[in-house]
Amino acid sequence: MPHVHRRLLLRLAAPPEQVHEAARGALHLETLETNGADEGVVSLTGRLPHDTTGGATLRVDVSGSAGGGSTVELYGRNEMRVPFFQWFFGPVLRFALGRLVRHAGETLAAVVAGADPPPPPRSPTFLPAVEFSDDQMRLLAAVCALAALTSYGSALFAQVGGPVRASFHASKADLGLALAITRPGALIALVLGAAADRRGRRRILAVSFAGLCLANAVAAVAPNIELFTATQLLTRAFVNAMLVVAGIAAVEDAPDGARAFSAMMLGLAAGAGFAVSVVLLPLADLAGDAWRILFAISGLSIVLLPVVMRAMPETRRFRELHAGRPRRRMAELVDRSYGPRFALLAALAFLTSMFSAPSASLTNTFLHDERHFSNSAVALFRTVTNGIPGVVGLVLGGRLAESRGRRPVTVVALFVATVIQVIFFLSSGVALWITSTFAIIGTGASTLTLGTLDAELFPTETRGTSNSLLLVCGVAGSAAGLGLAALLTDPLGGLGRAIAVCGIAPLLAAIFLAPKLPETAGRGLDDVSPSEA
Repeated sequence: MPHVHRRLLLRLAAPPEQVHEAARGALHLETLETNGADEGVVSLTGRLPHDTTGGATLRVDVSGSAGGGSTVELYGRNEMRVPFFQWFFGPVLRFALGRLVRHAGETLAAVVAGADPPPPPRSPTFLPAVEFSDDQMRLLAAVCALAALTSYGSALFAQVGGPVRASFHASKADLGLALAITRPGALIALVLGAAADRRGRRRILAVSFAGLCLANAVAAVAPNIELFTATQLLTRAFVNAMLVVAGIAAVEDAPDGARAFSAMMLGLAAGAGFAVSVVLLPLADLAGDAWRILFAISGLSIVLLPVVMRAMPETRRFRELHAGRPRRRMAELVDRSYGPRFALLAALAFLTSMFSAPSASLTNTFLHDERHFSNSAVALFRTVTNGIPGVVGLVLGGRLAESRGRRPVTVVALFVATVIQVIFFLSSGVALWITSTFAIIGTGASTLTLGTLDAELFPTETRGTSNSLLLVCGVAGSAAGLGLAALLTDPLGGLGRAIAVCGIAPLLAAIFLAPKLPETAGRGLDDVSPSEA
C-alpha cells in the first residue's frame, strides 16, 4: 500500500517572504531549499503539527503570484505502517492527514492575516492521542492480531453448543457439564501467566496460541463428547493465558496517556475475531457435523503464528526487568501496598463473572430454546446487537477512561449494563434486540476499564501472576454463576429468569466495590505501580 499523502493549495494576499517567515514560526518548519531564482519557489519541511502518529511530515512550497501575493502548496505525508492492520488504519490515516493539512493551511493563513490561529483538531477515534514508537506500534499490532485469532477460536464452543450436542447425541445436562468441566482450565492458565513474569510475554503468547490451535484441531475430529470436552478444557486454558498476557503486553508497553487506547484496540481486535465466529455460524446448519469446519479453521490458523511472532518484540519493561534480575515479589500481592488492590479486583472479578459467564455462554441456548431462534437467526441477532454496539462500547470506554477516569466509567457502565442485560433475559420480541444492543455498549466500556486497571495496578515483576490469579477468581465466579443458573432454571420456570437472578452479583459490585477502585488516569505506570527495573 502506498504511503498516505495529502495536498492543499492556497492563495494568500501576502508576499512570499512574509508567508515563508509565518511558516517557520507558526508551523515550526525549516527551510529545505530554494529551487532557483527563476522559479522563485522556497520549500520548508518538518513534522506535521499536532500529528500523534510520529510518522507525518509537512512540506510547504511558497512562490510569488500576480499582484504581489503568494501561491502556497502544502504537502502532507505519513510514513506510519501498522503491521497486519494497515488495511484498517490506511483510511483513518488519510482522514487524519487531510484534516491536519487543512488545519496547517488555516493556521498559516490566519497568522499571515494577523488573526488568531484555529484551535488544534482532536485526534481521530482510532488514532492515539500520544505518539507510539515503532516497537510499541509493532507490539500492539502483533498482540491484536493474535487476540483476533484467539477470540475466534475461543468463541466456538459457546456458538455451536446446540449442533455439538446434536452431533454427539448429548443432553442439555451433558452440555452444561462439559461447559463446567472446561472452567478449571484457568489453573493451567495460572501457570502460564506466572511464567510470563519469568520467561517473557512474547514466549508465553506463542506457546499459548499454538496450544489453542492444536486443541481446536483435535476438537474438529473428536469422535465423542468426552474427547471434545477435553480439548475445550485445554482451549479455555490457552485462551485465558493468551488474553491475560496479551492484555499485559498491550498496556504495560503503551505510552502514558494511551494505555486505555491500547486496551481499546485489543478489545476491538478480539471483538473482530468473535464477529467472524458469528458470521460463520450458519455453516453449522449445513449438515450435522458441519460445526467441525469452524474448529478446523481455528486449528489451521497456526500457520500464521511465525509471521506474527517475527513482527512482535518483547515488551521494554520485561527486557529491563530481566536484565536487572530483581527479586521476585509475590508477597506484594498481599502486602500493604498491593494487597487491598488485589482483594478489591478479585472480588470484582468474581462477582461480575457470576453474571457474565452464564450470560455469554448460555445466551444462544436461551435464544434457541426459549425464544425459538434458528442458528441463522442467532447469527443475525448477534451480528446486529453485538457488532457495532460492541465497537461503540469499547471506543466510548477507551475515550472516557482517559478523559474522565477509569473509576467513574467502571461504576456507571457496569451498573447500567447489568440492569439492561437483566431486562434482556426477561424480555421477548423487539425488546430483545433493543436491550441486547445497549447492554453490549455498557459491557464493552466496563470490561475495558477493568481490564486496563488489572494490568496497571501491579508492578512488572508480578503483573502476569497477579492477572492470572484474578483470572482464577473470575473463573470461580463463572462456575458459581453457571451452577446457580442451572440450579434455578427449573424452580424459576426458565433459563432466562435464572440468568437474570445472577445479575444481582455485579449490581452489588458496581454499588459497593467499584467506587473504591484507585484512579490511574493521567498518571505514569511507574508512579501507579513502581517496578524495581
